Amino acid sequence: MKIRWLSPLVRRLALREWLMLFIGLLTLAIALGWQNGLGRLDQSLYDLFLSIDDNKPVREDIIIVAIDDYSLAELGRWPWPRTLHADLINKLNKAKPRAIGLDVILSEESTTQADGQLAAAIMQNQHVVLPVVLSNAGQGLRAGLPISLLANSAHALGHINLEHDSDGVVRSVFLREGQNGKDWLHFSAAIFSTGSGMQYSGTTALPVPKTASLIDTWQRGDQLYIPYGGGIGHFKSVPYVAVLRGEVPDEFFTDKYVLIGATALGMADSYPTPVSGNAGAMPGIEINAHVLASLIDGEEIHIAAAWQTAFFNAIPVFMALLGYLLLSPRFSLFATGIWILVTLVASYIGLRMGIWIAPAAAVITLIISYPLWSWRRLEAAITYLGQEFTRLDQEPHLLPEEKTTVSQNEMADVLEQRITAMKNAARRVRDLRQFVSDNLDNLPDATLVTSVEGQVLLANKHANDYYRSLGIDNVLGHNIIDLLAQLKNPQPVDQAANLSFDWPDLLDIQASQTLHNGISTQDQKGRDLLVKSSPCNSATNLLTGWIVSVLDISTIRAAERSRDETLRFLSHDMRAPQASILALLELQSETSSALPQAELFSRIEKASRKTLGLADNFVQLARAESHEYRLEEVDFQDVLFDATDEMWSLAKSRHISVEMAISDGEYPVKVDRTLMTRALANLLSNAINYSPDHTSIECSVWLERDGPQQHVVCRILDHGYGIADADQGKLFLRFQRVDLPNQPRHDGVGLGLVFVKTVIERHQGDISFMSQAGVGTSFTLKLPVCHEVELP
Repeated sequence: MKIRWLSPLVRRLALREWLMLFIGLLTLAIALGWQNGLGRLDQSLYDLFLSIDDNKPVREDIIIVAIDDYSLAELGRWPWPRTLHADLINKLNKAKPRAIGLDVILSEESTTQADGQLAAAIMQNQHVVLPVVLSNAGQGLRAGLPISLLANSAHALGHINLEHDSDGVVRSVFLREGQNGKDWLHFSAAIFSTGSGMQYSGTTALPVPKTASLIDTWQRGDQLYIPYGGGIGHFKSVPYVAVLRGEVPDEFFTDKYVLIGATALGMADSYPTPVSGNAGAMPGIEINAHVLASLIDGEEIHIAAAWQTAFFNAIPVFMALLGYLLLSPRFSLFATGIWILVTLVASYIGLRMGIWIAPAAAVITLIISYPLWSWRRLEAAITYLGQEFTRLDQEPHLLPEEKTTVSQNEMADVLEQRITAMKNAARRVRDLRQFVSDNLDNLPDATLVTSVEGQVLLANKHANDYYRSLGIDNVLGHNIIDLLAQLKNPQPVDQAANLSFDWPDLLDIQASQTLHNGISTQDQKGRDLLVKSSPCNSATNLLTGWIVSVLDISTIRAAERSRDETLRFLSHDMRAPQASILALLELQSETSSALPQAELFSRIEKASRKTLGLADNFVQLARAESHEYRLEEVDFQDVLFDATDEMWSLAKSRHISVEMAISDGEYPVKVDRTLMTRALANLLSNAINYSPDHTSIECSVWLERDGPQQHVVCRILDHGYGIADADQGKLFLRFQRVDLPNQPRHDGVGLGLVFVKTVIERHQGDISFMSQAGVGTSFTLKLPVCHEVELP
C-alpha cells in the first residue's frame, strides 16, 4: 500500500511498522522453512506435484507376474503349494529372464518334497531373489528370513520393508536395512544387482548413508524417495495362472526383470502412495517395480537441505513484503498471488528435476502477510483519517449545514464513525465544489484558474464565451501566456509608460504587487481589456496556481473618452463665447474701444445664442443617452410634421422647400415624442444648412417588412453639398464636424448626428445614409411598428 499521501509523521510510523512486519514475517518464513517440510501440507503438495506428471513411458524390461483374483479363483485359496511356485520358476527358467524376484514369504517350512522342488528350481535359475521380512514376535524387531534350504538356493535376499510417512503414505524406502551388523539390500535393489551383475556393499551404485536410524536394534540407511512413474497398473502384468499354464510365450520374459507378487485385494499387501489417487492402495509388488525402475534409470528424488528450503521460502516473502511498501494495495494483492504461484511452480519444477523443496512455509507466510499488512495499514489509515476529520470538523464551515440529532441509543464502531465522518467531509467537499463552481461561473468577468506553470485548469462561462468569439473552442489545457500573447499593447496600469513588461511577468510572484492594478490591453477586435492575476496558495501557504481575470472595459474606456471630449468641449467650445462676451464688456468700458450699442448687443446676442445652442445640444444628447424615455404610441407622420413645422422658418429663409411623400395609411410607433421630434428636426436642420438656396428636401415615409418585423421607413433626401468619402467614417462621432471648402460654415460642435443615432438606436431602430460630394445626402431610418398594419 502506498503511503506517500500520508503526513510525514504517519509515513515514519508506517515505515517502522513495515520494517517490524518485514523482520517478523521473514523470520517466520525462515523458521518454518528450516523445518524442511510442514507435515501433511507439504506432503499433500508433494503428492499432488508427483501425480501431475505420472505418465512416464513403461519400461519394457520389468514384468509383474501377478497373484491376482483370477489366479486365486483358478488355483484355489492362498497359500498355494510351493510346488506351484517351483513349476512357475521352471517355466520362467526356459525364457532365461535377467532376474526373478519372488515376493512370497517363505519363512516357515512346508513338506520336504515341495521345499526341495522349489529349492531346485531356484538353484537352477541362479538369479532368484527372495524376500526378508521385518517381524515382531514380542521380543523386538527381528528379520524373518526364508527357510535355510531356500535361502541357500537363492542368489540374494532382499528386505521388502516400506517406509510409511506420518500420514501412512509410502513415499520412500531404505535401500539398506539390517540387524546386529548384518544388513540386506532392498528387494528391488537386490533384483537390480542380480540382473545387472553388480555387487553392492556401499559402493557408488548405491548412496552411502550419512545417517542411520535405530528402531530397537534394527538399522536403516540409504533412504530413496521413489520417483513414481505412474499409478496403479503402470507396469506390464500377467496372471500367475496364465504363466503356469504356458499361455504366455517364453520370449515375453527373456532378458527381463520378473517380479512375482500379490495384487489381489484380499492379500493385504497394498499401500497408499502419492500416485494411487482414487484407485486405492498400490500393491507392494508394484511399489517394488517402481523402485526397481528408478534404480535402473538412475533417478531418485533428493530432499533439499534445511538451509536450502529456508532460503527458498524466504525469497518470495522478501519480494512480496518489498512490494507492499512500493505498490498500491491492488497490485500488492496481485503480486502476493503471483509469488504464491511462482513458489509452487518453482517447487514443482524442482521436483520434476529430482529435488524436493517444501514450499508450504512460503505459501503460509504469504497468505497471512497481506491481511496483516492490510490490517496495519487500515489501522493507520483510520487513525490518520480520524485525526484529519476531527481537525476538519473544528474548522469554520463556509456553508450553512443542517444540524443532525444523534440518538443516545445509536451505537457505532470506530470504522462506522469514520465512514460517517467521511460522508460528511465528502458532502462538504461536494457542496464547496458546487459553491466554488457556481461562484466562478457567475463572476461577471472572464476568469481562468491556472497551474503554477500557467496551464488553464478551470474557466468560467464568460471566459469560454470570450475565447470562443476569438475562435478557441476550449481553453482548458492551453497555456495562459500563449492566450494572452495574442493581445496588443499591454501596459501596466498606474505605471510609467516606458516600464518594460512581458506577459510571463503576470505569473511572477515577485511582480504581483507591482502589477496588482492589472494590465491594460486590447484584443484583435479592438475591445479594451484589463487583465489581472492573483496567486492561489494552499493551507501551508504554498503557491498552487493563479487566478487570471480578463475584464472588458470597453464601456469604461468609452465613458472616459466621452468625459475627455466633454472636458474639451467645456474648456473650449463653451468657454469661447463666454470669453468673447467678457472681452466685449472690457472693450466697452473704455471710450476709445467702445462699440456702438447696437453692434455690441448684436455680438453679445450672437455669443449667448451660440452658448445656449451648445448647451442645449449637450443637454439633449445627455437625455438621449439616459434611461428616462417617456414612450407613447403615436403616428410617425405626426412626429415628422412636428419636426418640419419647427424647421419651416429656417427653410423659408433659405428659399428651400420641404416636400412630403407619404403613402396612405397609419404608421404607429411607440417613441419618446419630444426626443424623436428633435432627432428628425436635427436631420432636417442639417439638410437645410448643407444645401444651397432655392433647392428642395424630400421626406418619404412608407412601411416595409423585414423578416417577421414590420418597420416604418423614413428617408430625408437633400440636394446639397454632400459628404466626401474620407469624412463619412466620422459622421456619427462626437465633436466631429464635416465641412467642405466650397460650402458655408455653420455653428456647432458635432453633437447633432450623435444625438440622432443615439435616439434611433434606443428606440430599437436603425439609421443609415448615402452621400456623394456635390450631389446630396440621404438619411434613412427604420423604426419598428408597435402593432401590425396592413400593407397597401
